[in-house]
Amino acid sequence: MKPNYFRTRIKFCGVTRAGDVRLASELGVDAVGFVFAHQSRRRVEAEEARAMRSALAPFVDSVALFKDNTQEEVREIVRHMRPSLLQFHGSEDDAFCRGFGVPYLKAIAMGGDDESTLPLRARFPGAAGFLFDSHAPGGEGGSGETFDWARIPQDPGKPWLLAGGLSAANVFDAVVVTRPWGVDVSSGIELSPGIKDGDLMRRFVEEVRRADCHAL
Repeated sequence: MKPNYFRTRIKFCGVTRAGDVRLASELGVDAVGFVFAHQSRRRVEAEEARAMRSALAPFVDSVALFKDNTQEEVREIVRHMRPSLLQFHGSEDDAFCRGFGVPYLKAIAMGGDDESTLPLRARFPGAAGFLFDSHAPGGEGGSGETFDWARIPQDPGKPWLLAGGLSAANVFDAVVVTRPWGVDVSSGIELSPGIKDGDLMRRFVEEVRRADCHAL
């Protein structure tokens, strides 16, 4: 059978320690996310994120995550941290998201009705891609809950990431079934919110790579 040579991108999100940033880089993760949403248990301050960003290896992106933060707050984070990518989880519209001169991902809440997923390309023409997460509209990510992957739009029009309840136990099936551009994990590699576990991080990457090598 013909093997699949596509490489699924991996993002570790909600990182709060420089040691976890360094290990993520060593494991070949593509991006590390720092959370600035006010209600998140994984929230970090701008100076903390800036210090952790220096622990990233070359070619590993830094992602700043927001949820209905003010324009001034986002600008301040961008100025201090200089992230590679922004990620928005709230009610932000396209004009707001693209107003900072940094490429952005728009998270789509899949825990509500189907109306929240259509039509994405028209609603967010400036997005670099989309992230489908399991939280309900207005809710928080990082819940550890999955959603019905069959609800993912057939053609979002841009690269997309799968999130929500992923772990080493299910990410192989998730990648094989949905074939996302990338996967995003937070609680599935943690001992507690923001505290990552090295063994879980390694196992997650191994399972994604195993799925990438899975024969078509």
